[in-house]
Amino acid sequence: MSKNVSKYLHKEMDKEAALKHINHRTKIVATVGPACDQYDQILDLVRAGVNVFRLNFSHGAHEDKAKIIEHIRNINKTEPFNIAILGDLQGPKLRVGEMENGGIDVKAGDILTFTNEKTIGTKEKIYVSYPNLHKDVKPGNIILIDDGKLEVRVVSITKSNDVQVEVTLGGRLSSKKGINLPDTKISLPALTEKDLADLEFIIDQQLDWVALSFVRNVKDIIILRNKLEERKSKTKIIAKIEKPEAVANIRDIILESDGIMIARGDLGVELPVEQVPLIQKEIIKKCIHRAKPVIVATQMMESMIDRVKPNRSEITDVANAVLEGADAVMLSGETATGQHPTLVVETMCNIIKEVESSAYYNYDREEDLKPQPHSPSFLSDAICYNACEISKDVQANALIGMTQSGYTGFMLSSFRPKAPLYIFTKEHTLVNQLSLSWGVRAIYYAEEESVDEIIKDQIDILKERGFLKAGDIVVNTGSTPVHLHLPTNLIKVSVVE
Repeated sequence: MSKNVSKYLHKEMDKEAALKHINHRTKIVATVGPACDQYDQILDLVRAGVNVFRLNFSHGAHEDKAKIIEHIRNINKTEPFNIAILGDLQGPKLRVGEMENGGIDVKAGDILTFTNEKTIGTKEKIYVSYPNLHKDVKPGNIILIDDGKLEVRVVSITKSNDVQVEVTLGGRLSSKKGINLPDTKISLPALTEKDLADLEFIIDQQLDWVALSFVRNVKDIIILRNKLEERKSKTKIIAKIEKPEAVANIRDIILESDGIMIARGDLGVELPVEQVPLIQKEIIKKCIHRAKPVIVATQMMESMIDRVKPNRSEITDVANAVLEGADAVMLSGETATGQHPTLVVETMCNIIKEVESSAYYNYDREEDLKPQPHSPSFLSDAICYNACEISKDVQANALIGMTQSGYTGFMLSSFRPKAPLYIFTKEHTLVNQLSLSWGVRAIYYAEEESVDEIIKDQIDILKERGFLKAGDIVVNTGSTPVHLHLPTNLIKVSVVE
């Protein structure tokens, strides 16, 4: 073993665990909560197949999240995994306040009054956490409560800035339930005071990804980007698509973001539910074309919060996201508060692997996935594309990329190669960030000798870790001259000695 290679094998490699962990190309994002926030529980989830942990900043204290972050980083140091951490900002989420006796029953035709003055909610007055509600809504606008379970229509705005509404769909109105305004463009900023405080924590903790909730247009992303750049943060941005304005501005949002989350919960409330499947399919396609990771989220296996098997429709939902080419599928309450966190991850992982092993998987996207001549990175994109094609033609056992910015990793991933994909980088932050991308296993490597030496080291490292053996075929991408750090400009095919 060369001196270079030995430097990158500092961890005692559990080869069986590492190999098992990359058996699924579509990644799994799991939300950490009370049901899985201890070290052993988190490690069990990783071994079951989790690639990214989501921290939901709508709940919990920073102190508790710091402990979770420490657990995940200890796992990265001592186990053969590179697990990313995603901080999910709450955003301008609108809610009703505390209700009398925990909730009240309302029926169609009831007249309710929404106020911005804090009060215990009754049929006379209900507090809403939105001081500009009276400015933004108009008579006739629909307001949805509790994910659309209740519906009211604005009747009038009073002189005291209260909003009177008529109940059109009744039911139980409980404390702290969310509000959606599908007919209204809200005037709240993208980053609330709470979000700004949470963002400071996320930057201080150097999390890998930050998700911005309720994105409306590209300006929301730019505001967050500027905040990160002011602090010289390397955290990458995920835009959550859950509002009609975001769907209308999706092209620009994808271009400005580093990744996308299709948050189908609020999206299905703000838009007619029948539109969501095609919106999901179209957003995934656009993200693949732009080499941006895309997560499909919300209620994927919700029945497993308290059951040991998912509904058949949930199995199909996960399978369809995989077939459509999503980089990742996400679990929320299923792992955060559910009774069987590890089992739900194992079940999701089994669904993914079954779909990915089928003849139907990846069958219809080859014509779509081609480098675009108008792209400023067209030449390196063409190299990445053809490396994937060559790896398929020669039935390569590994496709290897080298990156400093992450771009080559995201681009190779976007072409959805059939060969196992390994990305080497000297940027520590990218090793975990790339864990979100379809099919990528990222490995830290910082040498800058000749191309031949670098390629030899990469193959030796993969041999030592159990990913390659003598006689295997490898396709490498890279750039030369090495010291100039140019965009990817070469392809090399090797047989492992």
